[in-house]
Formats: sequence, C-alpha cells, structure tokens
Amino acid sequence: MAAGVLAVLAMMTACGGAKPADTASSSGTAPAPSLIRIDGSSTVFPITEAVAEEFQRATPGARVTVGISGTGGGFQKFCRAETDISNASRPIRATELEACARAGVQFIEIPIAYDGLTVVIHPKNTWAQSMTVADLKRIWEPAAQGKIMRWNQVRTDWPNREIHLFGAGVDSGTFDYFTEAVVGKEDASRGDYTSSEDDNMLVQGVSGDEAALGFFGFAYFEENKDKLRAVAIDNGNDADGQGPIAPSPDTIRNGTYRPLSRPLFIYINLKSLDRPEIKAFLDFYVGQGQSLVREVGYVALSESEFGLMKARLARRALGTMFEGHSTSAVSLETLLTGSK
Repeated sequence: MAAGVLAVLAMMTACGGAKPADTASSSGTAPAPSLIRIDGSSTVFPITEAVAEEFQRATPGARVTVGISGTGGGFQKFCRAETDISNASRPIRATELEACARAGVQFIEIPIAYDGLTVVIHPKNTWAQSMTVADLKRIWEPAAQGKIMRWNQVRTDWPNREIHLFGAGVDSGTFDYFTEAVVGKEDASRGDYTSSEDDNMLVQGVSGDEAALGFFGFAYFEENKDKLRAVAIDNGNDADGQGPIAPSPDTIRNGTYRPLSRPLFIYINLKSLDRPEIKAFLDFYVGQGQSLVREVGYVALSESEFGLMKARLARRALGTMFEGHSTSAVSLETLLTGSK
C-alpha cells in the first residue's frame, strides 16, 4: 500500500506545472503535494488523525491537517469548500445539505466505523453503575435545568449529592445524537453543564470528580478506562429481556447497546477527489483505516459493510444515504446495499 501511495504522489509531483513548483524543481527540491484539509467531529478525530499520521510517514512530503470544530462546525467549513474531508459523528442535516448545494459542493458520504456513546462516572461512584434511558432523560432534558441537581432526585436510593455534568458541545454530532436518542429530540438539552468539543477535557472533568456524570465516544473511554467507569444502559424495552448493557465492540456492532450505538462517517468533496493526493489519501484510509479504527478504540465495520463502503467510494456515489432515515431505524448494511 505504501509503495502504491508513493507512486501516485511521485507522479503528481512530477507533473506539477505551477510556478512555485517549477521554482522548487529548478533548485533540486521536489515540490510538496498540496495540503489536505480535514476538520469536524472530535469523535472521529482519533481515527482520521491516526490515518493521517501513518499516511504522512509513508508518503514523504505529504501534508495533512486534521482540526476539531465538531460535526456541525466541520460541515459549515465543508459546505463553504474550505475543507476537503469532513469528519462526522452523525449524518449530514437538511440545512447542511442546502448549504452545500448553494455553494455547489457535491460530496460522497462513507461510513468508517461504529461508536457507542459512553456514559461515564468516576470509579468511586458505587451507586450509578447502571442507568435506564429514562434516568438519563430525567437528568438531561431541558426541564431538568436548575431543578435536577442532586443524585437522589434521579433515584431516591442514590445519595444526596450534587450531580456535576460533563458533555459534548452544541456543535458536536455527539450532542445531536445523544439528545435525540435520550431526550427524544435533537438539540433538546439542559444548558447548565460543562460542555466541550474536546473530549479529552470531558475525560479530565469526570475522572477528577466523584460526583460527575458525562458522555462521549467509546474510544475516549477505552483510552482512559483506568480512571473512568462506563455505565451499563437499560433501554427500558422489557420485551428484549436484555437488561442493562455495557458498551463493548460486540454490543456496539450488533446493536444491543441501543440506543447509543451509531456509525461514524467521513464526507469527501467530489472536486477534491480529482486531486491525486486526495485520491492517494483515501486509498490509504480505506486500506489501513479499519485496523487503525481498532487501535484507537472504535469498532470496525463488518466484512460485508466494508466491501459495500469500498464500492460506494469507488463508484463515487453522491449524496447521503440517510434522507428520510434515522441512523438507528435502519441497519447500515441495508442503507449501503440500497444506496445509489
């Protein structure tokens, strides 16, 4: 794979016709490839950062920047054609589709991994090792602001201690998904909590506070599980007989960790894909990404999903698979199979 990437980049730099490239060549220095600009989800960041680091190691002169503006902030930049690739922890929204269309930005949407939004507590919290979705809603719904402030207001047998809440910022796809899954309406949340687009800040907050409760992506929990405890979640569906389910690679992929398991995405600007260095980067992402997904703590696609994802990228299928569909209502494989 590295040899193929080097060959593509070598051809690209050999064919450079711009004046700066000619100047570099005349001095005996090979021209550097253009910058690959990526921004968006903090949840997807560890995957794309790992791919970018490996790609740059394998590709002398490659330049990749990966920012963290949150899924919403990333789509704002992407739909202004300021970035080549957008990391996203939820599908693109209708308003974002309209913004991209107005700017003439066409895109390819591909899933790259699964995540389980992980509800976390301090290891010394002995009372909230499992919670129901109803418990979470009682804590996080807008009506809870300024009212549900202590643990015993959630369950009377929990201690009379303040709850200190930590969660994703409002530009985060994690915030969007969590509010829809738990509260029942996207973006419906209390506002009196410590929020951040940087999940490492949330990890620090919960790990340093025995009375804390927070949520973020599974990879950040996996990386810090020596100082955090994951809460097992009961979806309240007595018919399935599952009871509380803890997040794990198996429960996230097979959907039993519902409703907090979800797919993760990258969005590629179609015009950018015509650049050889972008094509080389995406070939590398597809070739190496699934092993790196596991290394950074997320859950790889199934073999059949991976094959369908590669086919979607190869045929440059435009637009989103999720118009009219919820991420939790239809399986990813079904959407990939039926996508144009």
